[in-house]
Amino acid sequence: MKQYDIQNLDRYSTPEDFRGRSKLSVQLWWLVYAVFFRPSPQVCYGWRRFLLRSFGAQIGKKVIIRPTAQITYPWKVTIGDYSWIGDEVVLYSLGDIEIGDHTVISQRSYICTGTHDYQSEDFRIYAEKITIGSKCWLATDVYVAPAVHIEDLVVVGARSSVFHDLPKGKICIGSPAKPVKDRV
Repeated sequence: MKQYDIQNLDRYSTPEDFRGRSKLSVQLWWLVYAVFFRPSPQVCYGWRRFLLRSFGAQIGKKVIIRPTAQITYPWKVTIGDYSWIGDEVVLYSLGDIEIGDHTVISQRSYICTGTHDYQSEDFRIYAEKITIGSKCWLATDVYVAPAVHIEDLVVVGARSSVFHDLPKGKICIGSPAKPVKDRV
């Protein structure tokens, strides 16, 4: 492929049904997010769960989601019982995100299901599901790439970047994150 045959952004177009709902639904979510979700008092966890469920998110019981969390498309998000989503966490849910029970996603972490084909002429966008198991802890500022599966009981250290699946019950650190020892 020649240099000039890649990343011609004038040829880019978002695939039909990529968002999973109409443009109107997307805009309505952003309005609700800006007016009702984001400015809600920190202790209004039930209110934010209600708003997300109203837009199709599958949110378990007693889930804690901070008001500064950002959820791109709630209808593509599933969060299990008693899990926590910290301040300024981004759930970039162009694709599905599934988070298990009793899992903590700490502040400023970025769960990214979408990317572009950097070798395509039209800079094609695509999304891949991310699965984070139960009883996991992603410490502050963790990045998780598209198509990653993090097994149950995994701890990912602060500022790590996860580009590949992580095995059950491990403590993982680094960029790229790698298992360094057993959790228990």
